[in-house]
Amino acid sequence: MKVLRSLFATTALLSMAGLSSAAKEKEYVYGKDPKKDAEYDISMGMAGIQQAAKDPKLLAQLFQDMQDPQLMAEAKKMMESPEWKKKMKNLTNDKAFKKNMESVKQTMEDPNQAAQMQAKMEHMMKAGNKELQAEAKGTMAEAMQAMNDPSVMADAARMMKDPQFQQQLSQMAKDPSFQKYVSAMQDMMQDPGTKRQMEQMADSFRSAL
Repeated sequence: MKVLRSLFATTALLSMAGLSSAAKEKEYVYGKDPKKDAEYDISMGMAGIQQAAKDPKLLAQLFQDMQDPQLMAEAKKMMESPEWKKKMKNLTNDKAFKKNMESVKQTMEDPNQAAQMQAKMEHMMKAGNKELQAEAKGTMAEAMQAMNDPSVMADAARMMKDPQFQQQLSQMAKDPSFQKYVSAMQDMMQDPGTKRQMEQMADSFRSAL
């Protein structure tokens, strides 16, 4: 659970630092200035971390995203950028930030407070994962309902014959975030009625190919 504790310490620190959310600033027009685009990405990333400290669902999603090598590579690239380093330098030199950093450090060093922090994170992660799972099940249920439409079934079969789509689907299956839908479907298949419906749908799909 060291990752959870580190993640909580980071979110708590950024939250207490009072970082402004880019979403609250004047609407930004993306694509005109690469340097400003990078600064905007950094601000939005920080805002997302702050929000994750308060939202179990976002926290669980953030933790899942951290398992994605491609996303982590992008994050590493961003943190190595001059814009990120400049923003971090300005932030760490801020007196309020230093004070908050010391407060978080003391919390982490106190066994009782550290245990409470870990328990809170575990509770938030558990609640967040349940929300993500429920959302995934809802998405899969909607997809199954849509497949009852012959025209949708025909379109799906036509797409499956496209080599480019097959490649995209293969790449999608490797995405860690896609696993929540696989898990949701596996849970749904435990229900005899849903399993029977899926088998009938699979037969219809194979006929359409």
